[in-house]
Amino acid sequence: MAAHAAPVEFALPQVLTYPAPTPPILVAQGAEGRLYKTTYITPSLPCALKYRSPKQYRHPILDARLTKARIQAEAKVLDRCCREGVPVPAVYALDATAGWLAMEWVDGVPVRQGINVWLGDRPEDDAISDAEVADETPLVDLMKRIGDAVGALHRTGVIHGDLTTSNMMLLPWADGQSNGASSEDGEKKKAVGGDVILIDFGLATQSVTDEDRAVDLYVLERAFASTHPRAERLFTHVLEAYKQTFKKAPSVIRKLEDVRMRGRKKSMLG
Repeated sequence: MAAHAAPVEFALPQVLTYPAPTPPILVAQGAEGRLYKTTYITPSLPCALKYRSPKQYRHPILDARLTKARIQAEAKVLDRCCREGVPVPAVYALDATAGWLAMEWVDGVPVRQGINVWLGDRPEDDAISDAEVADETPLVDLMKRIGDAVGALHRTGVIHGDLTTSNMMLLPWADGQSNGASSEDGEKKKAVGGDVILIDFGLATQSVTDEDRAVDLYVLERAFASTHPRAERLFTHVLEAYKQTFKKAPSVIRKLEDVRMRGRKKSMLG
């Protein structure tokens, strides 16, 4: 989660208005809420605080109920994932009525950024060929780690709802850990090294149906093709790792073919 030290222009949740050694930094703002970087309990423990501010266009009672339900649902999903070993941020605290959720801060960069650093100045129409795949080993390794993370998520019975390379973080490996990302390998390999952490579970649901899991994969596949067209053919490695991690993957992959077909028909019909 990369923080930008921009001035906070919006009303802060009460939890951020207490005197603190480090002022909160507004990291991102979306339609449903804002994300701040702050600290939790001690100044040395960084924290990501997600705040769903009141929506003026909704009736106050309805807005309060929706906000509370969504904060509770997101916290419940994250807690379940943590207990099952899925790589997600840990929940520190929450106040569903006040609309905020405090989570572990992932000190890394989005997977999207790492892939783009690896691809560098490669022209948009210069896609990675089959012959080059062997030379793209660090990038292939990253694809496999993504597949492992998504497989672990689906094995737990959770659907992310918005799988993109922007909603995955790369947590750098400790110094001395190799896995293709040691300092002597150069900046490109370091850019795609690290543990994949899934973030932003605001749209997550709990489901064990092949259909929902296939749609989750389809969203990721289309987002990957749109964001990283030069590396689109490497997405097969995501699915291969997914199958290795999740024993029910074969039936999900078969359903994915159906979802793809529906997506193509929808595109043709406009």
